[in-house]
Amino acid sequence: MKLQTLGCWGGYPYQDAGTTSYLLTSQDGFNLLIDAGSRAVTELEKILNPLDLDAVIISHYHPDHIADLGVLGHYRLLHPQTSPTLLVYGHDEDEHEFAKLNMGTALKGQAYQVDRVNQIGPFEISFIKTVHPVVCYAMCIREVATNQVLVFTGDTGYFEGLAEFTKDADLFLADVYFFEGRENHPAHLTSKEAGQIAKQAQVKRLVLTHLPQFAEEGIDSDNHLEVLRQQAQTYAGQIPVDLAQPKRSWEFGEL
Repeated sequence: MKLQTLGCWGGYPYQDAGTTSYLLTSQDGFNLLIDAGSRAVTELEKILNPLDLDAVIISHYHPDHIADLGVLGHYRLLHPQTSPTLLVYGHDEDEHEFAKLNMGTALKGQAYQVDRVNQIGPFEISFIKTVHPVVCYAMCIREVATNQVLVFTGDTGYFEGLAEFTKDADLFLADVYFFEGRENHPAHLTSKEAGQIAKQAQVKRLVLTHLPQFAEEGIDSDNHLEVLRQQAQTYAGQIPVDLAQPKRSWEFGEL
């Protein structure tokens, strides 16, 4: 598998980069868009024709995770080249937001089943509800052919069970919006918590996403993201820790 960053900021786009969105490509070329934050379509165009997407999966319905979903629908609806209806997988616990996943012949919402393993193309995907102000699901995505595993937290505060859900993942893509010292926040992880979970779960690599645009008090404002990474690294031990910066990618066979 290959994971490519389309957007990595939390909340809103910043410095010519968008909010949470990733492209996951299987070894046989199946392209899964994970969340569709702002600028997702613009960044996707640089590496893949948006008409060639095979599926979309959404963790939750906050704007910074779905801002470009309607844009993607318009792209496929209005483009002169026809394309099949694209399935957009999301939870149906918010009926109003779930209904918005449908757009004519371009997009069709499909509820994922959170109590079982879901088959989407070459992937087996399971879910766990996170700690967040709106319903959100973390997802464990396993490529059947290679047994490679990505765990994406969506947005979440710390909760018991997340480390077990993440156990032995090849890549742990974690929402880290806060620096060490704000643990047990009801919406997002801190650098410390992400590092601790990664170590407890014995993942191969930790990648920090949903990044903060600015430093907190007492943090070097010119280097705040590296401070965030170093804090996570302290608690992750020997597990490598990366920042999910724009255009960065990871080949799972090389982790």
